[in-house]
Amino acid sequence: MSLILCIETATSVCSVSLSKGGEVIALREINEEKAHASQITVFVSEVLEKSGFSIKNLDAVAVSKGPGSYTGLRIGVSASKGICYGLEIPLISVDTLYSMALGFLEFHNDFIQNLYSENILLCPMIDAMRMEVYNQLVDLKQQTIRKTQAEIIDENSFSEYFKTHKVIFFGSGADKCKDIITNKNAYFFPSFLNSAKFLSKFAFQKFQSQQFENTAYFEPFYLKDFVAKVKQNKE
Repeated sequence: MSLILCIETATSVCSVSLSKGGEVIALREINEEKAHASQITVFVSEVLEKSGFSIKNLDAVAVSKGPGSYTGLRIGVSASKGICYGLEIPLISVDTLYSMALGFLEFHNDFIQNLYSENILLCPMIDAMRMEVYNQLVDLKQQTIRKTQAEIIDENSFSEYFKTHKVIFFGSGADKCKDIITNKNAYFFPSFLNSAKFLSKFAFQKFQSQQFENTAYFEPFYLKDFVAKVKQNKE
């Protein structure tokens, strides 16, 4: 039975889980800005210790590949590659937005059921600064309807989809959109946080089909170029 370490650092959440055969057996996470570098190796040790396994027992490492925070993704991918190099085990990447959709389907299905409709699309969103968000559309059969893109949100965003579907928006980019996207078929799920546990089942599927990355050359899916924040000097 495959033992896979899953790492999620695409947002402010630093999350590490351990899964066996696609089922989560240990999880450690914190939602705190800039905690990734100091906590990720600690969390790896803790989930292994909690489940009674050694790092040498790992069969693969799965990492949330982006889009998301440039720094967070870089830290998560670097840690994942380091473990894979050291143990000579495969690296698996999972699209961050798609894993969010899978997580919503698994852990918040009651919210979906309460809408009493089969014509529902899930729209995971990650904040990309100002009024821009990274987003993707996924249906209830886990099929990607619209691929990942960076989009500046206005009152006409997603209008073509509202004609035939109810759309659920969630993630770090959704809160700032709820006062702009006011269509009656738009639904917002509050306080959704990314988690490494969302990666486990899809990572297991990719492990079984041997969909591995080239560890040496793999890079996060940044989608946009990095833009440094410049601190303003106070006079």
